[in-house]
Amino acid sequence: MSSFWNIWVWVLTLGTLVGMYLLLRWCLKNFAGVEEGESMGHTFDGIEELNNPLPKWWSTFFLLTIIWAFGYIVLYGLGNWTGVLGWKSSNQGILNIAESKAKTAQYLASDSGVLVQYDREVAHAEERYGPIFEAYAARSIEDLASAKNVEIDFDTKGELTAQQSDLLQAKEALKVGQRLFIQNCAQCHGSDAHGTTGFPNLADKDWLFGGTPEAIKETIMNGRIAAGMMAWSGALGGEAGVKEVAAYVISLSGRSVNAELAKAGKAKFGLCAGCHGPDGQGSLALGLPMGAPNLSDNIWLYGGSQRAIEASIRNGRAGVMPPWKDILGEEKVHVISAYVYSLSLD
Repeated sequence: MSSFWNIWVWVLTLGTLVGMYLLLRWCLKNFAGVEEGESMGHTFDGIEELNNPLPKWWSTFFLLTIIWAFGYIVLYGLGNWTGVLGWKSSNQGILNIAESKAKTAQYLASDSGVLVQYDREVAHAEERYGPIFEAYAARSIEDLASAKNVEIDFDTKGELTAQQSDLLQAKEALKVGQRLFIQNCAQCHGSDAHGTTGFPNLADKDWLFGGTPEAIKETIMNGRIAAGMMAWSGALGGEAGVKEVAAYVISLSGRSVNAELAKAGKAKFGLCAGCHGPDGQGSLALGLPMGAPNLSDNIWLYGGSQRAIEASIRNGRAGVMPPWKDILGEEKVHVISAYVYSLSLD
């Protein structure tokens, strides 16, 4: 926090507390000109107004809250001052994960006496839930995902067999994976994982980099940077070439197009075949998980309208997904991977 904002916070906070105390003192004085408890000389609907002071219990508690506020400031600090306890809600001024980890390690290794609440809560959560995630990660993604549609029949005694216990643990892992997905992935892919324009649908069987458990985990762990589709307007001869190739691409999914435009576009599609394949079935069909989508299945990442397809050809596309291994750790990524993989099993 800059010096200006530090001073601003101090002045505003202390000014408010002092102002409240002075206001309370002012309100406790008798300005009515008559003794407390005596009539003010006013009557409303038969009700006589008396010069009653503020309730003693109310004014006492008001004063105690002001004293408590000053005590809180002394203990926990204000602005850039951390107080006598050295307490901080979190590490401030952090710009990336590496800085956050370095700052945490610095405070844990030193005798500075600084108490960072966030770091303490993370450590407590890791101590409590770490063994649970270790148990989840010890099982394969396929094993966890396979329990999605399996019902558990409990016996009358309520005792679980070893198989039932394993199924129950797998189902719990999928629920945890779903919650982690909603917390960290839903911003782009949606809470139902059906995606939106520019962000893939994870609930179907159409994959850019592979839909195997290993490929899904690899994608989440290390992120993906698409090889990138260049802008083809110049190479195709301008807007006419863009419209021709767009017409041919649309025809690959069985939709009606202008036959002459599609024929001309097919002749130029050879420029696209290096990534999308000669039949437009995508890089995965070529055994190359480079992110070039299948153009023949009528599933579109950036929109399947003629206008959207022309825009993709004209301007190019390049998608990026950040890596999550340093944010969530491999064990949590493993659980999310199991949840994502289970979505495509329906």
